[in-house]
Amino acid sequence: MLFDTHTHLNVAQFAGVEAEKIESAKALGVTEMAIVGFDQPTIEKSLALSKRFPNLYSIIGWHPTEAGSYDQAIESFLISHLNDQKVVALGEIGLDYHWMTAGEAIQEQVFRRQIQLAKQFDLPIVIHTRDALEDTYRILKSEGLPKAGGIMHSFSGEVAAAQKFLDLGMYLSFSGVVTFKKAPELREVAKMAPLNRILVETDAPYLAPMPYRGKQNEPAYTYYTAKRIAEEREMDFEAFAKQTTQNAHRIFRIKD
Repeated sequence: MLFDTHTHLNVAQFAGVEAEKIESAKALGVTEMAIVGFDQPTIEKSLALSKRFPNLYSIIGWHPTEAGSYDQAIESFLISHLNDQKVVALGEIGLDYHWMTAGEAIQEQVFRRQIQLAKQFDLPIVIHTRDALEDTYRILKSEGLPKAGGIMHSFSGEVAAAQKFLDLGMYLSFSGVVTFKKAPELREVAKMAPLNRILVETDAPYLAPMPYRGKQNEPAYTYYTAKRIAEEREMDFEAFAKQTTQNAHRIFRIKD
């Protein structure tokens, strides 16, 4: 049993085939998913999917690439759903210096504000960081995590960076990137991270793992990421899958 802790089954690429992809995932042992909404349409779709399917959950927040549009109306929209029964985290939030669709100061302001909201609503946070690892760490250290904790989504930093985020109390979530040939340092992170702080995800439809790299990712492929990490850690696959699912249940506060 695997939990895809970060997937975008709510985007256009999956429109009309959501049930089919959920069944395909079950065939590879992926029985639970967190559907991440990052703007108003995807948040609404995430909420609808989590209500439609019992083993789907919602993560909602305002993505850093959307930070320039964050205003009181958006915040009110988020607040109106943060107490929804199937909402298990606030995210994905953070910094994205690759696309830079909003300036650094605006991204930081929106990031900090959403951390405060997570504290107010007693939710864990899910962090997106791209080309901004140092500033992400600085802000998280400055604000402090919500009591409910936090997740570094699709973590792709080096061992030293991983340790800093672990020391803050973060969980590390690994996507298909950990299976890429040119990611030996990330596999070292996957080996050194405490077993009770590891999560697996797809970030579908992006970042498909080997042997599907370059193709559209889907929740079923969580299996390949988990399998590779289990091999790197020289662990029984079933034991690793069980532990990462327990970790997901703990951070999302889902009863086993």
